[in-house]
Amino acid sequence: MTETWDTIADWYAERVRTGSAMHEFARDALLDGLPADLHGQRILDLGCGEGLITRALAMRGGSVVGIDPSPRMIGHARAAEEATPSGARYAVDDGGSLATVATGSVEWVTAGLSLNNVPDLTAAVSAVRRVLVPGGHLVFTVPHPCFEAPRARWSGGADELPGRVVGNYLAEGFWRSANPDGARRAGNQHRMLSTYVTSLIEHGFVIGRLAEPAPDARVLTEQPLRAGLPPFLVISGLRS
Repeated sequence: MTETWDTIADWYAERVRTGSAMHEFARDALLDGLPADLHGQRILDLGCGEGLITRALAMRGGSVVGIDPSPRMIGHARAAEEATPSGARYAVDDGGSLATVATGSVEWVTAGLSLNNVPDLTAAVSAVRRVLVPGGHLVFTVPHPCFEAPRARWSGGADELPGRVVGNYLAEGFWRSANPDGARRAGNQHRMLSTYVTSLIEHGFVIGRLAEPAPDARVLTEQPLRAGLPPFLVISGLRS
């Protein structure tokens, strides 16, 4: 069977909720780019998955809607909301169009490890610009393009420091991980770092922050080989 986000949704939700250091680190890296108090702020969480970031935004006081193209993921997000209400709302929608979201209706768009799953980045950034108010913010994370490219692997033996071997970084496009326990077995769009930045600039965004946070103790306990390499790229843009 060719995996999709719907087919791995049950596994993914269970993985996140039973404690995933990488997902918690990615969530916190994104949240560092937003105010601690979001009362009065309308937020769209693009590609929300089972709602990890959406719930955190709601707990900061934001009026937040999470959207995801996977109905099963949205089902998990709604179930979590029913179990422990945070005020978050959810809808099935495509990040490339945001058809359920009105023009100029939010102050913030967040996208935690999701723009790398949208096939058409130009369409997604254009849709984000449409739904943001002038002066609104986009904050997103993606797997670091320089180190999480297709066919990347760990190197190093008993007498060597661990390192990362990357294949053809310049070859953009869709790929699937062969790791049966990894989320990217459902697919991922590899893009160069410059592609993300250029797309924002071409759509009238002003880059406010570009960060490569070092893995924290939680991540290194689970995956010690990651010491010295940032697993994620964080970018913030201001809509002109």
